Parts: sequence; C-alpha cells; structure tokens
Amino acid sequence: MPSLSDIACVTAAEHDMLPTGSVVLALVSGGADSVALLRLLAGGELGGGLRLSVLHVNHMLRGEAADADEAFVEALCVQLGIECRVVRFDVAAHAETEGLNLEDAGRRVRYRFASDELDARCMAADVAPLRGRIAVAHTLDDQLETFLMRLVTGAGPAGLRAIAPVRGRIVRPLLGGRRTEVVEYLTSLGQSWCEDATNADTSRLRSWVRHELKPLVEHVNPSFDTTLERTIRLLSDEDEFLSEMAEAFSHDFVERIDGGIAFDREHMASLSRAMARRSVRQALFQAFPEASRLEFEHIEAIVDGLGDESFARDLPFGLHARTEYGKLMVSRRGAVAAPLVPCLLEVPGRCDLGRFGVIEARRARLEEVNDDPQYAFVDAVTVGGALTVDGPHEGDRFKPLGMEGTKKLSDLFVDEKVPKRLRASTPVVRYRDRIVWVVGLRLSDEFKVTSQTSEVLELCWRREQTSG
Repeated sequence: MPSLSDIACVTAAEHDMLPTGSVVLALVSGGADSVALLRLLAGGELGGGLRLSVLHVNHMLRGEAADADEAFVEALCVQLGIECRVVRFDVAAHAETEGLNLEDAGRRVRYRFASDELDARCMAADVAPLRGRIAVAHTLDDQLETFLMRLVTGAGPAGLRAIAPVRGRIVRPLLGGRRTEVVEYLTSLGQSWCEDATNADTSRLRSWVRHELKPLVEHVNPSFDTTLERTIRLLSDEDEFLSEMAEAFSHDFVERIDGGIAFDREHMASLSRAMARRSVRQALFQAFPEASRLEFEHIEAIVDGLGDESFARDLPFGLHARTEYGKLMVSRRGAVAAPLVPCLLEVPGRCDLGRFGVIEARRARLEEVNDDPQYAFVDAVTVGGALTVDGPHEGDRFKPLGMEGTKKLSDLFVDEKVPKRLRASTPVVRYRDRIVWVVGLRLSDEFKVTSQTSEVLELCWRREQTSG
C-alpha cells in the first residue's frame, strides 16, 4: 500500500502543483489533515526549495477550543521553524450579515485572507503573484463527502465534479489520500493534532453525510468509495470536455458589449438545450465573476428567453436580461452607455473617443472609396474646415445617403436596430450644424462622393482605442 507521502507526491507531480522555488502558503487549522500537509511540506517531501509559510484563521466560533487550536498551530510552526500568521475573524457575524451558512462563510473568509497574505509574501520575495500557491489539505474523503452533499442539495455536472486538485493558485496535494492514511502518517511521526468537536455535530450537513449517510451507503455497497472515486473522475473528464465546447460557443455566439454581454439568439438556437445552458453559464461567469453562484432556475430562464422576443427579467447580483433586435442582452441593472464628450476633428487629424474608439480624417484618392461601414468617404469640397464629433442631439434630422427627403436620427436608430441604451454613445460627425456621418450606420447624402468630386476626405472609425 502506498503511503500518504507517496500519494501526495504523485498528485503534486501530476498537476505540477509545487514548482521548485514556489512561494507556498499552507492553510493550517490544527486538524489532522492540515497538520499532515504541513509536515509533508516542511519536510521537503512534496518539492524542494519551497518558500513556505502558514496562515491560521481563528473563526471565533468555539471559544476556548478555537484559541487552543490557534496556540497549537503557532507552537507547531515554531517547532518547525516556519513563519505563521494568525487571523482572528468573527465568522458567525459575517455569515449573518451576508446571509451565508457558517461553512460557506468560513471558506470565503479563509480564502480571502489567504489570497491577500500570499500576494504580500510574493511581493516580499519578488515573485510574480501568479507563481504563488495556497496549499489546502482536502483529502479523498472530503471529495466523496462533497459529492454526496451536492447530490443531496442539488447540483449539475460541474458541481458533482466536487473538489478540483488545482483551482487558480489553490493546490490540494492530499486529494488522493484517505483520512486513515493521514492518521497513519501522523502516528508514524509521533505528531499530535487537534480534534474539532463540531465535526461530530450531525445537525451540520457535512457531519451528517460523514457519520450517517456515507456509512449507510457503504453498508449497501462496501466498494462505494472506489466506484464513487471513479465516477467523479469520469464526470470531471467529461465536464472538462463539454466546458471546452461551451467556451468555444460562448466565444463565437456571444459579444462583449458596454456593461455586459449579448447572445446571438439565432446562433444560440442551433445548440442543443444542454449546450446552450452550458454556454450561457460559461459566458455569464466570465463576464460577471460575482454571479458564479447563479442558480439553475436563472440559467434556465435565460435559455428560455433566447426564444422569446419580449423576454425581460431581473437576476440576482444586480443583473438584468432582456431581448433586443435578435440579441439577448445581460447587463448590470441601470447600466446605460455614457454619452460622448464632444471632440474637434481637424482635417487631417484624429479624434480620440476613449472607450468608444478613434475617428481619423485624411485625404484619400477616388479609387480608395469603398462601402466598409467603418469608413465614410466625403466630398472634401463640401467640408470647409474642421469637423466635430459628439453624440445625437434632440431633434436631429438629416438626409441619409440614397434616400429621398430627410429622416429623424431617432427613426434611423429604430430602423438600424440600435438598442436604446447605446444610442446616446453612437458617434455623430458634424460640419457646423449639419450631420456628415452617423458613424458605422449612414453617411449624409449632402456630403457624398460623386463623379464630379475632385477631392476625397476619408473618415475612419477604429472601434478599439489605439495609441497615438
């Protein structure tokens, strides 16, 4: 039978968890799992040249027992010659304020402090923060318990993958080991650890799963642990493959817009419902990281909304979804594109519109004229000086190229299916009080190039801001 050290070394090497010279911050509670992780790291068994330190977060939930755990971790770090930082934080108050359960609140607090501490350690060591590692002591037992918890409370395939060996800077070298192997390892070292009495409290979901549900399942199927571990691996592999597909679809069928994202409804309709659901979730989480805990019903509502021309719905985390002109838009509630700040456009010259791009004016040849909507070609003789660029004005009218009579600019926006929230930020090029070009949409017939044109002025709109 392989030892815990052997298992952890294989896991760390397989996932390249601890490159030589890494800045590593170990989260140590004082329990058997985290103490075993600390001893393995401190002994150099998981990699050489590691710049190791410890963070202990006292959740202030268990009074004197929590203080005893804190003192134990500090003493162990002194014994091993490892720098330790202790943080005391009232997790119960935080959970009540944020509407979280204690386990979830504690997890968030630990990782928040760990991320800040690791950044500081990396800076002190002159190491890029992304090269730092937060080492956490989850074991295979934690993996199986998490799977059962999510199965009981409800989760999709991604949730049933349970705990990932590596997530960002977080690494879990013990994830292939069992709790019994942890105890054997510590016993062989003569190393003590702390026992948390609340782990036996079956009113908590994880404890109930550990002490009641899991033994019951193992009674029916004694090899449950082995089969479940295999099932989790299969789910992880298949979920990763499907996630890669969803990533590709969300890249091709989803457009980044000011303040949010827009799904192409026609293209999304070509996907199976399962893939549409995944693609929606993937795109939302990339655009709005704070929405990583959106519930199934919200994703389902958006997928349904892809086929509804009048769909509109408020979502958690301050988001709003609605359909507009063949798109389903998701943005933060109340997000409206800011109007443009007026800009003078010399000829030749350029007008920097910040996040709305750049418009450049230059002299051109007649043979360069084309119908690219990012360009407008103007009879230069009709322009007697500098131009201005701003946004739409109340009551704007002009004669669009190829039309008889004038048209309200507001009507042009409707015809061209420009969403209301984007109209105020649509650039408009003017000569004095006359519209020359509604950028990206329509040139004024008054300034068009004709067979009689002797000088051509080219206007070019570059959506992405360029350096000058």
